[in-house]
Amino acid sequence: MSSDATARKPVSVNRRAWHDYLIEERIEAGIVLLGSEVKSLREGRANIADAYAAVRDGALYLLNAHIPEYAASSRFNHEPRRPRKLLLHGRETTRLGGLVNRRGATLVPLAIYFNARGRAKVELAVARGKRQHDKRTAEKQRDWERERGRLMRERS
Repeated sequence: MSSDATARKPVSVNRRAWHDYLIEERIEAGIVLLGSEVKSLREGRANIADAYAAVRDGALYLLNAHIPEYAASSRFNHEPRRPRKLLLHGRETTRLGGLVNRRGATLVPLAIYFNARGRAKVELAVARGKRQHDKRTAEKQRDWERERGRLMRERS
């Protein structure tokens, strides 16, 4: 991530991804949007909990992301769940497509945000699904870290 990561304000965050997947790698990608979609995102209205990315016809697309219609838009509104093209270099697209096909990974969006220049970006993750016991182990680890922090604060 760049130094602009601290300045970004997330529009939508996929918290479920951290629970359901083991995040292996993160990638920032641009996204092709219509005007009404940008306005809806600037209002902070988007849902990427069920979204994923896939390679179609040599390009990467964000599928199943819900950006609701912009209320003030007239007849030029957009379809809320339409596939949206993601902007990556060709080498990155083929590499990510290969990772998904070979290793059985999934491309999951972690967040949609506007960068310092005002461009809409999607943070994608190459992720592998967690099993139930992995989720329990992660929860136990989180609880222990929390408890250890409490104990350390009480001692000092």
